[in-house]
Amino acid sequence: MTSSLVIGASRGLGRGFVEQLLAREGQVLATVRREEDAEVLHALAEAAEAGDRLETFFCDVADPESRAGLAAALEGRAIHTLIHNAGVYGPRAPQLGELPEADWQQVLHIDTVAPVLTAEALLPQLRAAAQQGGPVKLAFLTSLMGSIADNGSGGSYLYRSAKAGLNAAARSLSIDLAPDGISVLLLHPGWVQTDMGGSSAPLQIEESVAGMLARIEALRPADSGSFVDWSGKSLPW
Repeated sequence: MTSSLVIGASRGLGRGFVEQLLAREGQVLATVRREEDAEVLHALAEAAEAGDRLETFFCDVADPESRAGLAAALEGRAIHTLIHNAGVYGPRAPQLGELPEADWQQVLHIDTVAPVLTAEALLPQLRAAAQQGGPVKLAFLTSLMGSIADNGSGGSYLYRSAKAGLNAAARSLSIDLAPDGISVLLLHPGWVQTDMGGSSAPLQIEESVAGMLARIEALRPADSGSFVDWSGKSLPW
């Protein structure tokens, strides 16, 4: 049985991934930060008659000890699909002259550094899946706001720089992990009705997640390192 791990599954897109993965075959693993979030996910699994296929783990991706604990809890396991959803936006509208250094460092750490270090910590599990002979995929949720070529409006210094950094790092991962048979994908979910996207966003969580899962399923080694949106449209770097 294949296993999919969703990093950051407490709400929004992460919870949406868990719901839709439970409707498919395979084991679903999910990380949360609070007991009540785990309870919600297990209730969803029971309602879908898939309670025996969901496992939850507590993990704060910004904490090295927490990442190490997750890797230890999954020691000896094979992960065929890893979806890194955890991230933050940071302060909404800091302007030049008042850019908050501490907040910027935090956003960079959570959105750029932590996803790569989490993937690094779980490389044994990804490689174990690759050794079984099937496709192994590592997907990072990023943003069109991380595109340098697409930036025509300026601002959003913290979030833009963090997602641009993630894009660059994940592109390197796609090259370095190719010999292991691990394919990497950068996914822009679109403007979605989540806590971050707000109620005015045109996309529902279900539609965005379904599209992203289709992109992950269609990913082939030749396309590793691609930067696409939920609909499959290639995005500028």
